[in-house]
Amino acid sequence: MRRTRRILWPGAVLGAVVLMAGACSGSAVGTGSGDCVRVVDEETGETGRDCLPLAPESDRVDLTAPTFSHPTRITNPLHPTAEVDQVIMGGQVDGEAFRTEVSLLPGTRTLTFGGTTVQALTSQYVAFSAGRIHEVAFDRYAQADDGSVWYLGEDVFNYEDGVVADTEGTWQAGRDGAPAAMIMPADPEKGDVYRPENLPGVVFEEVTVKETDRTVDGPYGKVEGAITVHELHMDGSTEDKTFAPGYGEFSTGNEGGDLEAVSLAVPTDARQGPPPAQSAALDRAARAVQDGEVTGADLAAVRAAWTAYRDSDAVPKLLRTQMTRDLDTLGEAVGARDEEEIVDAALRVAQNASDLRLRYEPVRTVDLERFGMWARQLGIDAAAGAEGAVAGDVTGLELLWERLKGGTPGAEAAAVAADLRAAREAADRKDTGQAGQLAPGLREDIARIAS
Repeated sequence: MRRTRRILWPGAVLGAVVLMAGACSGSAVGTGSGDCVRVVDEETGETGRDCLPLAPESDRVDLTAPTFSHPTRITNPLHPTAEVDQVIMGGQVDGEAFRTEVSLLPGTRTLTFGGTTVQALTSQYVAFSAGRIHEVAFDRYAQADDGSVWYLGEDVFNYEDGVVADTEGTWQAGRDGAPAAMIMPADPEKGDVYRPENLPGVVFEEVTVKETDRTVDGPYGKVEGAITVHELHMDGSTEDKTFAPGYGEFSTGNEGGDLEAVSLAVPTDARQGPPPAQSAALDRAARAVQDGEVTGADLAAVRAAWTAYRDSDAVPKLLRTQMTRDLDTLGEAVGARDEEEIVDAALRVAQNASDLRLRYEPVRTVDLERFGMWARQLGIDAAAGAEGAVAGDVTGLELLWERLKGGTPGAEAAAVAADLRAAREAADRKDTGQAGQLAPGLREDIARIAS
C-alpha cells in the first residue's frame, strides 16, 4: 500500500517473520488473541521487544476467506482499479516536489495462494521526487464476490540516483506464507479494521476506518462518499488517509508537511471537447524550456503561457500550486545560473503540462507525449554526462512502454523495443555518449506511432 515513507533495511529475511504469541515488554493493546506483532525500527530494521498496539480481533472484517468468481471486475467505488485508467498525485515529501503516476496496465496476472488460483489486475505506481524517478511498484489487486478488494502483492523498486537501490517491500500472496490481504471492504463502516499488508517483519499495515460518508474537495468540485482511515505501520508510526469514489486513494498527509494528494484522475475528471486553445501554447513553451538553455525570454514565454492557460480553464488546486512552484524554482535557478536545477525544474514544468492534457485527451495520447518528453530528457542528461539521470530517464521510458506497447503494431513495437534495449545497455555500462546517440531515434520511433 502506497505511503510516503518506507522502512528500508538490508537483507530482510522471511525466516525472521515476527508474528509471535505471548507477552511483550511493551503494551499489546487489544490484540484479542494475545498475538504480538513486534515493532521494527525504521532506521536500523531491527526488531524490537515492544508490540504494536493492534486493534481487537473482533473488529477485523478481513478474517473470512474471500471467493473470487470475477476477480478483475474491480468496481468498488473506493478502490475502482478496473474503472480508473490513470491517477496523477502531487505534493511534497521530505521537502522535495513529489508526483506520482498510477496507471492500470493491460492484461492480467495469474496468482496462486491458499489452494486458489486468481486472475489479478496490475497497477503501475511510479513516484518522482524533484521530477526524478524515486520508486516504482507493480501492485496486484482482485475483487471478491462480496465487493471487497484484496491486495495480492507488489514488486517494489526503490531508486537512488536513477539506479535501483533495493526492492524492500516486495511480497506476493502465496509466497513464503504471505496471505491475500484486504485493502478495501465492500461497504466500510466506522470502526472496521483490516490489514492491507500482513506479513509481519517484511510488510505490515493495520487500518481502522475512522470516518465514512465524508464530502471532500475534488480536483473539479465536491466528492461525496469518501472515507478516512487510520493506518498503523510496522515501525509503530501512523498516518491518516482519505479514499474517495472515482479515485481510490485520495490523500495522505497535509499541506504543511508531507503530502500526497490527487491532482486529477481519468476518466473521473475527463471532459468532452477539445482542450483550450491556450493548451498548445503552454505545451510549446514547456517543451522549449526543457529542450535547451533557458533564457529570460524563454522563462517569460512559459510564464505568459501558463497565465493564459490558467485564466482560460479550471485548473485543479494542486496542479496550480505545483506549476506555480516549479516555475518560481525555474526562475530562481535561471537567475542563479544553476544549470542542474534549471534542468530539473524545466522537467517538472513539462510533466505538469502533460498532466493538464489528461483532462481532454486519451491517456495513450498523453503517454505518447510523455515518452517523447523522456526521450528529450535522455538527450539532455546524456550531453551533461549525468550517469544517474540517464539511467533514470531510460527507466521512465521503459515504464511508459509497458503502458504503450500493447496497442502498438508489430514493426513499430519492435523498433522501440530494440532501441530501448540498446539504451538500457548503454545506461548500465554508464556510456552516456551512446545513450545520447539513441535519444533521437527513440523520439522518431514514438513520433511514427503517434502519427
